[in-house]
Amino acid sequence: MPLPASASSSLAAAVQSVVSTLPHALWRADQMGVYQGAVTATGYAALDRELPNGGWPHSALIELLLHQSGCGEMRLLQPALLQIAQQRRIVLLQPPHLPQLAAWENAGLASEKLLWIKTGRSVDALWSAEQVLRNGSCGALLMWQPHVRGEALRRLHLAAQASDTLLWMIRPLSAAHESSPSPLRLSLQPARNGVEIQLLKRKGPQHEHAFYLPLPAIVPATDAVAPILTTPSATPLHGTLDRYTSPAIGAGNLAPALV
Repeated sequence: MPLPASASSSLAAAVQSVVSTLPHALWRADQMGVYQGAVTATGYAALDRELPNGGWPHSALIELLLHQSGCGEMRLLQPALLQIAQQRRIVLLQPPHLPQLAAWENAGLASEKLLWIKTGRSVDALWSAEQVLRNGSCGALLMWQPHVRGEALRRLHLAAQASDTLLWMIRPLSAAHESSPSPLRLSLQPARNGVEIQLLKRKGPQHEHAFYLPLPAIVPATDAVAPILTTPSATPLHGTLDRYTSPAIGAGNLAPALV
């Protein structure tokens, strides 16, 4: 039996009232979603326009799926890292190459703001990531993992939701077909003077086509062009991150600030 017009109008008004008080709890798939937590601008206006709240969300697992390592992912993240490093430390967990100290310094990221964690097993890396997130003393965590089980991703996402740390999980592009609890997944492919970005998953309408994002050819505030990460086999032209700091921290032996 249909409701009287007056009752229907009252019901619609009541629903609208509830919706207006819960802006983060209700989301329509054809609208750009919002995050309850903080957001850090990416430093690229074209990318900010495609992301909910206009930037990288804190308290969430963000996946970057790469066609190949070194295709521009560090230049993409550099503006956000510069913002975070002004106040808090940045953790590099299992990077594929040795962090290049001179390049980080030239980029404006002081070495004392960096914490490099190297583990022998994936399970130790995942454990370390959870401890960093739970401790909350670091502003950003970059984690490289070629293979991660869905259960481990869910644990990391839950840990991220309980913190205000920015968490990027960097994985191969082949992981794109795997399910993930991450609310934001981007694939990156190399392009001339930039990258091709495909928004595989976001809290908003589906973005079916990849778009080109130009990246700066040189590190801001300097003319240095040294890579932030360098291959272990290459002869370093500058001291690597661990030359002036303590050896890489292993799981179970984290710095006191992270215990």
